[in-house]
Amino acid sequence: MDKPETVLDLLQAGAPGAPAIGGERRDSLDNEGLRALCGRTAASLAGCGIGRGGRVAIVLPNGPETAAAFVALAGCATTAPLNPAYRAEEFRFYLSDLRADALIVERDMESPARGIAAELSVPVIELAPDAAGPAGAFTLTGPQRETTADTSAPGPDDIALILHTSGTTSRPKIVPLTQRNICTSARNIAQTLALTPADRCLNVMPLFHIHGLIGAVLASLAAGASVWCAPGFNALRFFAWMAEAAPTWYSAVPTMHQTVLSRAGRNRAAIDSADLRFIRSSSSSLPPQVMAALEETFGCPVIESYGMTEAAHQMASNPLPPAARKPGTVGVAAGPEIAVLDGANRPVHAGSIGEVCIRGANVTPGY
Repeated sequence: MDKPETVLDLLQAGAPGAPAIGGERRDSLDNEGLRALCGRTAASLAGCGIGRGGRVAIVLPNGPETAAAFVALAGCATTAPLNPAYRAEEFRFYLSDLRADALIVERDMESPARGIAAELSVPVIELAPDAAGPAGAFTLTGPQRETTADTSAPGPDDIALILHTSGTTSRPKIVPLTQRNICTSARNIAQTLALTPADRCLNVMPLFHIHGLIGAVLASLAAGASVWCAPGFNALRFFAWMAEAAPTWYSAVPTMHQTVLSRAGRNRAAIDSADLRFIRSSSSSLPPQVMAALEETFGCPVIESYGMTEAAHQMASNPLPPAARKPGTVGVAAGPEIAVLDGANRPVHAGSIGEVCIRGANVTPGY
């Protein structure tokens, strides 16, 4: 399928026995196993009365199960990952604002989200990692309902993922992203980075943020490649993860890159044995001197990209060599159309100030 527009179609890119999702000291979940997990997840949710269009919040620690849950839930319902570090009042706001039909939490995980869900009469479904199975494998257990769920597969215009804006300048707003939005963005990123089934991403980004969800997980799967999910970012363990995962690339924010560089001198052996094809940076501006230090340390190009939640992540990116990269810039349009417009939505001349506007199949239909 050339241009899959739903998550379930996108997952067909991976060869059946090839790895899809990996994690610490575990065998990888292969593509056939991931597709089967999607089917079991849909059946489990249907037993809880939730199907196509149902809004399911997830509060899970970073790792392969969270990546697999995101993909499986987006394949049959609408998923809304939340930061597990939120306080009770934050969970109250987000669960209320989402009008969540259910909350998924890890079995035995203490979280104020449980109490808030009970207060709001939101059913809690527990996710149990399969300790004897491959990384990412899990089962769901929740209250059974007699309500008949819509078990038909979501279409391109169904909402797959809901995230909120940061709320820096105003009340956080809901950003609904359709199946088409997230699949288009994943394909755009895979194309920008020339990902192939031979690639493996080391993900250290939080999986309640668009960068990790689309830029690392879904972009990899769109190319039939794999993603190895660390339990968050930890500079003390980063180089051990790199040695275990044997990635061809990783993506992070500038502060993470700077922390990695601060420990590089003590981990020269891990760096020398690494075989990175490139390093990606996004979510905030990467200082040119940090880019230069990363390239000198790891011996590979650094690709700086520009994205936002409303665009399902990537909007622009510096290209891979041999094309020209310009440190300190966001690069060129990498998926959607980009223009700088004035107040009347007219393109401005070079050197003039205007508003950056985007248009494309990866852009949210609206708040």
